Amino acid sequence: MNVVHSFEPIVGPGATTLVLGSMPGVASLAAQQYYAHPRNAFWPIMGTLFGAGPELPYDARTERLRDHRIAVWDVLKLCTRAGSLDSAIVESSIVANDFESLFAQQPNIDRVFFNGAKSAESYRRHVATGLPLPRVEFTRLPSTSPAHASLDLAAKTRAWASAFSRGPASENVE
Repeated sequence: MNVVHSFEPIVGPGATTLVLGSMPGVASLAAQQYYAHPRNAFWPIMGTLFGAGPELPYDARTERLRDHRIAVWDVLKLCTRAGSLDSAIVESSIVANDFESLFAQQPNIDRVFFNGAKSAESYRRHVATGLPLPRVEFTRLPSTSPAHASLDLAAKTRAWASAFSRGPASENVE
């Protein structure tokens, strides 16, 4: 078992959408890049939706996301885990990131997309109870992890595209 630490968020001024993973996997930690596993669908999906695909250098991809007012972070700041699987995270070891500060620094964030079930569950258990955000829309999306093989890339891309196409939560109010 290893204690693993997440990265600083990818975030620029005026971010409106926050994509949350759980904790970077072994390949991401080694590369010091979000979603670095070559079979993770995150960057191919971001390429289809925003031109931030894996063919670009990492810095160019993250800049494209910032240009589209998209922030990326993980729910967990640190945890104990063997390997990369979310199922291997020792629940009692979890320390959540400081979302109160992030939301204070980024007041335009009005929707949060969870990259899979573990990030949504971890946020609910370790963050949400102490951080009421009535104007923020929360949506769980299919995990982009290669371990989540029940959906292919096309199905994952459709789900993510549908979520992003709804526009900011403030535009969804009737």
